[in-house]
Amino acid sequence: MTLEILTSDLLSPLRHGFFTRRGGASSGIFDGLNCGYGSSDQTEVVALNRKRVADAMNVAPEAMIGVHQVHSPTVLTVEGPVEGKRPKADAIVTATPGLALTILTADCQPVLFADSDARVIGAAHAGWRGALDGVLEATLDCMEALGANRNNISAVIGPSISQRAYEVGPEFLDAFMADTPDNTQFFANGQDDRLQFDLPSFGLHRLRQAGVGQAEWTRHCTYSDPDRFYSYRRATHAKQADYGRLISVIRL
Repeated sequence: MTLEILTSDLLSPLRHGFFTRRGGASSGIFDGLNCGYGSSDQTEVVALNRKRVADAMNVAPEAMIGVHQVHSPTVLTVEGPVEGKRPKADAIVTATPGLALTILTADCQPVLFADSDARVIGAAHAGWRGALDGVLEATLDCMEALGANRNNISAVIGPSISQRAYEVGPEFLDAFMADTPDNTQFFANGQDDRLQFDLPSFGLHRLRQAGVGQAEWTRHCTYSDPDRFYSYRRATHAKQADYGRLISVIRL
């Protein structure tokens, strides 16, 4: 099966893609294009999957730069391949041609950024905690430090868990209320005391409040489409031992 790569006109003409699980070599619960070395999948199979992604992006595997994601607002600026252990961060920016920035997700927001005029790109992992703590704004700041103009930056949120699939408890709302009461707009009532949180809308709101030029969500829900996407929450509900990781990539 060939790879399925979702793209956005907002990021053209730069090569980029939100890869689905289709076209990979993994099997079992990881069936498809699992690109996460942090999973219990076979290391050599994950490496093969990542090689297929690198080939699709027309870069060498070592030119695909990733970080050890920890749900933080930390951004890494890179000028070349990262040697040794991956740094702990949740976003990456660069102005170096030939590098491909990668983010792994399985419900959280993968966000790809580009100022095609300034030739500066970024990629962020924005779960609820990272988004609330400012990882998207920090990515824009670091892109500007490399010469980008945030009015010219386009940001695209890839496949993420949608509001209808994201049930949370009242204590979750408290964390957002502590930031600003306006955040209640991203919650809808669920059953009993449960709430439904709209992560992509929250991400778009934060991006637009920060002054990004253009922003959109691809409108793909990871939880609701098991044939195309991995989902941490779906795997948890199914009592599976582990889950695959989707990869999103942008390159200069």
